[in-house]
Amino acid sequence: MSAVLALLAAYLLGSIPFGFLLVRWKTGTDVRTKGSGNIGATNVLRTTGKALGLLTLLLDVLKGAAAVAIAQWLTGGNPLWSALAAFAVLLGHMFPVWLRFRGGKAVASMLGAYLVLTPPAMLGSILIFAVMLWRTRFVSLSSIVSAAVFPLGVWLLYHNAIYALTAALCAALIIYKHKGNMARLRAGTENRLGSRA
Repeated sequence: MSAVLALLAAYLLGSIPFGFLLVRWKTGTDVRTKGSGNIGATNVLRTTGKALGLLTLLLDVLKGAAAVAIAQWLTGGNPLWSALAAFAVLLGHMFPVWLRFRGGKAVASMLGAYLVLTPPAMLGSILIFAVMLWRTRFVSLSSIVSAAVFPLGVWLLYHNAIYALTAALCAALIIYKHKGNMARLRAGTENRLGSRA
């Protein structure tokens, strides 16, 4: 029962659309009608300003971290349920019940979840993201590359099949959610960080 509650809590936490709520509160508009149409921090930053973009990022990271921490507490640190909670919080963000299952890409939520679950591996992924962003200024490409290498880092550092498998599932979902970005990258029309959507 505790495990089921942990997964339900993770999904519902992930479903809280902070970017959507903050933009609606600040401007009275729907962020999904602006820029890329995404509810995440990058689109909020581009369309509504740095302050709200950074707050969205922080809250999305925190909900990922909270989901895994709650699962660890409810299940006594069981690695299977903790890893599945990381996956569930991503599903919540990507397919939120409150927004008719149309959510964001969940990069920030994955960051928070795995900072709790596998911190060294996630810190390595953050470093890769930062280097990619510095060199290219493409948030999307940096997210895709760091997500793609993350499961390998988890396996090399932890040798835990459950952690590595759920990390691979999360990474695959994130890459899939970036399919529009990948098309724009190929076409040369993707926005760089600092440009207006």
